[in-house]
Amino acid sequence: MQDAAQPSLDPDDWDGMRAQGHRMLDDMFDYLEHLRERPVWQPPPDAVRARYAEPLPGEGCALGQAHQRFMDEILPYAVGNAHPGFMGWVHGGGTPVGMLAEMLAAGLNANLGGRNQMPLEVERQIVRWMRELFAFPATASGLFVTGTSLANFIALLVARTAALGMSVRRKGIALGEGRLTAYASADAHGCIRQAMDLAGFGADALREIPVDAGRRMDTAALEAALAADRAAGFRPFFIVGTAGTVDTGAIDDLAEVAAIAEREGAWFHVDGAFGALGMLTPELAPLLAGIERADSIAFDFHKWLQVPYDAGFVLVRDGERHREAFCSAAAYLSREERGLAADSPWPCDFGPDLSRGFRALKTWFTLQVYGADRLGRSIAATCALARYLGDRVAAEPRLELLAPVSLNIVCFRYRGQEPDRLNRDIVAALQESGVAAPSTTVLNGRLAIRCAIVNHRTGRRDIDTMLDAVLAQGAALQTQSLLDETS
Repeated sequence: MQDAAQPSLDPDDWDGMRAQGHRMLDDMFDYLEHLRERPVWQPPPDAVRARYAEPLPGEGCALGQAHQRFMDEILPYAVGNAHPGFMGWVHGGGTPVGMLAEMLAAGLNANLGGRNQMPLEVERQIVRWMRELFAFPATASGLFVTGTSLANFIALLVARTAALGMSVRRKGIALGEGRLTAYASADAHGCIRQAMDLAGFGADALREIPVDAGRRMDTAALEAALAADRAAGFRPFFIVGTAGTVDTGAIDDLAEVAAIAEREGAWFHVDGAFGALGMLTPELAPLLAGIERADSIAFDFHKWLQVPYDAGFVLVRDGERHREAFCSAAAYLSREERGLAADSPWPCDFGPDLSRGFRALKTWFTLQVYGADRLGRSIAATCALARYLGDRVAAEPRLELLAPVSLNIVCFRYRGQEPDRLNRDIVAALQESGVAAPSTTVLNGRLAIRCAIVNHRTGRRDIDTMLDAVLAQGAALQTQSLLDETS
């Protein structure tokens, strides 16, 4: 019997809880099984939004009641990235296996900041697997984080400490030697610029290097920028190569960037948010040549690997430098030879989080259940679909391809008057129709329809449906524009 003075949050009726849990699990299986019957996305009605301005509830409700609200008010109005017609951003689709693993992790409720526990061995096994995948040494360290934005930031802080010494953690960068500068492609993700800001260097300390015709960083321009900065008294310390740009999926010449960084004595970091995991695919791995020379790599398991959100990761070649950038002495974090306080070092020695969820479990389940080969084939299939879409666009006179199809992203637009406005309206109309959800970007000053094919559920029929809808919407909007001009 539960002590009345110490009320538990566990159910009084475990059988009822079990039955309700099974209903919730079955509802999610039904949702995933019948995704194609749903719109990709639909805007939340104002009446539904208004319910989420309610005050804090004093009294609770039945679990079944909260579940029904989820089914009626939340599930139908999510962003839709699980749907095969979602192509707007680089979002993974998740899997039933990952969903179940997330449930197990939530039930276990382990805090992976540290301590002597088996869940940490699961995370360490993922670290070992990533060392193997990227040909990193046994001394390399790795850490699960929310996503590549944070992983890039952590890598920058490790590079900062490596450049200025551990005293920078006390004195700050203002007292460091020289004015530190970093370098990345003009097409690099905006989180690199944000990381420079958050780390105290300032966004202006990031040099954005022009790209070539293939949207890859121009390495000659990189060398010129490095020489100019050294001549002006700056100290280059951090060079970022991108493996899969967010706009077009381009991969920088990582081998050449690695060689330049080595000559400069600079930290070579790879932002491989989704593209780095192309290493799982024999036909894509050669495009990533040079990634094995990186000092650090940031990437997401929740994109091409389809692990449910969130599961970002940073891999650092020199694990000791990684630890030096974050470890701190505190009585409540003291380590022992035995007991729960044993098994050092802990993940909290390699990043800013003391409280950390068990992200490794859903990643471990994904790799264990599907295997690296099958996951690699899934990645290759998205690139094949992108080539198929690119070929269809190239063969259609009403459409224009705006960038080479490097990996799994296709940027194109419908030809017509006021093309930026026209294509923006096409994308909005498609999203609101629920048929497909591409997004937009701007390339060389021209607005593009951007299709990122990441979801393992997407097939040719989804590509055809999306493209047919683009053509239909474009024709309808052009006709309407002519009618408006006539009237």
